[in-house]
Amino acid sequence: MKISAVILILFLSFSCVNAQEEIVTTFGEGVPVATVSDTDLDEISGLACSRNMPGMMYVHNDSGGEASIYLLDSLGKTLGKIELLNTVNRDWEDIAVGPGSDGKSYIYVGEIGDNTAAYDEIVIYRVPEPATFSTISKIEPQKTTLTYPGGARDAESLMVDPISGDIFIISKRDSANTLYRLPAGKFGAADAQLEEMIKLPLTSAVAADISVDGRQILVKNYFSVYYWNRKNGETIAQAMSKVPTQLPYAPEPQGEAIGFSPSGKAYFTLSEKRFDIVPVLYKYSAK
Repeated sequence: MKISAVILILFLSFSCVNAQEEIVTTFGEGVPVATVSDTDLDEISGLACSRNMPGMMYVHNDSGGEASIYLLDSLGKTLGKIELLNTVNRDWEDIAVGPGSDGKSYIYVGEIGDNTAAYDEIVIYRVPEPATFSTISKIEPQKTTLTYPGGARDAESLMVDPISGDIFIISKRDSANTLYRLPAGKFGAADAQLEEMIKLPLTSAVAADISVDGRQILVKNYFSVYYWNRKNGETIAQAMSKVPTQLPYAPEPQGEAIGFSPSGKAYFTLSEKRFDIVPVLYKYSAK
């Protein structure tokens, strides 16, 4: 083979790799797919799609609600719930599905809301993700108690890296929201403190998620959805240090939940009930 042909092949190969890494998926406008008519779900503050049960998603209520994770189908119908024993919903704000350091899939719930920065500690609960459907299950959750460097913070966004298992929290009330990390291996460790990673070019974050393959990241506030692509080998902080893309989002009465579909080719949003408007589940699909 001539040298010129080899150079051309190498050039094309390199170009394809870079093109793949630089792809930014575009999404269409939101489509209403369901209404959530369950009157017990009037303050939905978190949403995450199941890894083990296709078409199922997990949601929970905000502060003062029952200490339960509700199972919804793709039409917004409540099919069951997971009751967390000996647990109080002081201010649950987000939910995520991801691996623990043992490699098992868990559902994580963040008791991370603190409107007046009054609590020295926050708590993240987790339960093993069910392998099969059950109408009602009861389980004592594992938990980790955490502090922030520099004192109390209010936060409403929780996500788990499916690649490393690290847990991430994003603050809400600072003018440039802060990304914090808990390494996967420190879940449950005594006196664990979150690590401050980076400042983000947004404020008032209320929800976040990472796609199952770890390549896409979402953060939303009340008016916008921000999106990052993550290249192979990048950490979450490295990926989110780049300028995000804004994705389609029609502001909801009080939209505080977002989550990727298992394929990563769509994301869902859901609001709390406000102004007597029944919560609507919206789906934004990749073009």
